[in-house]
Amino acid sequence: MAEPKIIAVVGATGSQGGGLVRAIQANPGAGFRARAIARDPKSDKAQALAVRGAEVVAADVDDAASLERAFGGAHGAYCVTFYWAHMSPDKERAEAGNLAGAAKAAGVGHVVWSTLEDTRNFMKLSDPRMPTLMGKYKVPHFDVKGECDRFFAESGVPTTNMLASFYWDNFSNLGMGPKKGPDGRYAITLPMGSSRMSGIAAEDIGRCAFGIFQAGSEYAGKTVGIASDHLTGVEIARTFTEVLGVEVVYNEIPPEVFRGFGFPGADDIGNMFQFYRDFADEFTAARSVDLSRRLNPKLQSLRQWLEANKSAIPLEA
Repeated sequence: MAEPKIIAVVGATGSQGGGLVRAIQANPGAGFRARAIARDPKSDKAQALAVRGAEVVAADVDDAASLERAFGGAHGAYCVTFYWAHMSPDKERAEAGNLAGAAKAAGVGHVVWSTLEDTRNFMKLSDPRMPTLMGKYKVPHFDVKGECDRFFAESGVPTTNMLASFYWDNFSNLGMGPKKGPDGRYAITLPMGSSRMSGIAAEDIGRCAFGIFQAGSEYAGKTVGIASDHLTGVEIARTFTEVLGVEVVYNEIPPEVFRGFGFPGADDIGNMFQFYRDFADEFTAARSVDLSRRLNPKLQSLRQWLEANKSAIPLEA
């Protein structure tokens, strides 16, 4: 019997990487073994993966040598960067460069790179519809990931660029769930107009990545967009109403209002939603629900995710 192929998973204690580790562990007959890469292998999350059978190794995206060691002997590597830990495009580029370089040096056979569109391919920096941020970006956390695709292309390592979508989990863990307004009704507040937004459960991102690895070389050198639904704000609110059993409405606001909310990164996130809104056809077309389901037969719609997680949705009395 052949030895299982090792998949080295960066960000194994996070949402995306953790989902991939769990997907590998849930399919022991598929011929893969998870190597969970963590900055702190003694953390509770890392140890929880170890208890379930994952090999846990220490490495840091800021340390290329540690990544090369962690990738050694691996058939595949799941590569993700950590923009929201520092909100620095320069650090993001350094992280991605280290990952691509380590994958090449270690002789990894297939990388799945978690990336996003460079929105400057859709609108010029001079476009007045959306403010330019940091002097050279429209949506920094998108644009810099799109920039970094070239590191993997130039490395020569067979790479699948995987485009993720809005996390449904943001409704539970980032305070984006229903809020009670002055009229006593609950509302989902988004600057999406009437456009459709692509979304996916965070756990399903890892499961889709596992499907890509299982497919062998089929998706190497390709870009694969994943989503479980393309929904309008009205449809999202209706789903909340039907699952939670309380009326939830869609509170549409302009992107400039969202950008003014004042939390760290509000301007970046506000521009992201405006990109979703203004380029909805292009964004949703790049993310196939049917393909996502083929990669991940357990793909959860918003309704299914909400039914499983409604206890995590706080509702003000």
